[in-house]
Amino acid sequence: MTSYSLVERPAVPRRAWLGDLPVLAVAVVWGASYLAAKGITTAHTVVAVLVLRFSLVLPVLAVAGRQRLRALTARQLRGAGLLGLVLGAIFLLETYGVVHTSATNAGLIISLTMIFTPLAEAAVQRKAPPAAFLGAAAVSVAGVALLTQQGGFTVPGLGDLLMLAAALVRTLNVLLTARTEAVRGADPLSLTTVQLGGAVLVFAVLAALPGTGERPWDVALSFGPGQWAGLVFLSVFCTLFAFFVQTWALRRSSPSRVSLLLGTEPLWAAVAGIALGGEHLGAAGLVGAVLVLGGTAWGRRAVAG
Repeated sequence: MTSYSLVERPAVPRRAWLGDLPVLAVAVVWGASYLAAKGITTAHTVVAVLVLRFSLVLPVLAVAGRQRLRALTARQLRGAGLLGLVLGAIFLLETYGVVHTSATNAGLIISLTMIFTPLAEAAVQRKAPPAAFLGAAAVSVAGVALLTQQGGFTVPGLGDLLMLAAALVRTLNVLLTARTEAVRGADPLSLTTVQLGGAVLVFAVLAALPGTGERPWDVALSFGPGQWAGLVFLSVFCTLFAFFVQTWALRRSSPSRVSLLLGTEPLWAAVAGIALGGEHLGAAGLVGAVLVLGGTAWGRRAVAG
């Protein structure tokens, strides 16, 4: 990335920030996605909603990248398909989790992925992380502990634990994606399309099994305009728009800058949950939210620095 001087070329930073706005918009819609998912999903419709959500967007991705999809080798297809199974597990845990907890908690707890991933990488490489990062991790974990205590100190609720599990599986997905030889060098659009295809296959199989909730077509027929709007928001903005913006941004900016902007997702989740969802954290929850946001931001800087 080319460096620019603020003194010599004062107009460039303004243009750079204008270019950052789409990436920031992705963080905003991702933050709002927890509230949107909570608004259209119940414990009996999780699998059906996931089938509908990704069935809407998968054909668009397949058509947009059809030429590059044909270029994938059988080995790359198998690798991406296996990663799709992990992706499916992430979405299942996240969606079941947000049904059973607040959108604010969901967005803040899932942000622990930013702490878990460097810790997991350090463990795999058998290298101790920086002391500052360990301090940031401790702050973040303490924040989650406070965040999940709404009525006194008790065991975290089912939804909180599911979101914690989702953060751990997200970490596993990052490590597997980075270390799976079969997908190295694969086109990002093609890789994402095959992964989503694998995840949709998981959801479709689950939807066909007895006892997994309502069927996708029944849920689709029961949706009103508001619920369809929420589903389209999750499909078009939180999936399709987000992917293309990330791809575009990584070609014109640095991964660190993109990651920093996307790392504001938990902040927007809290804003959406409180301002739009009418959620209340309480004193302990507010302190916990501040600790999670501060700890994850500190952790990113400690790893980058």
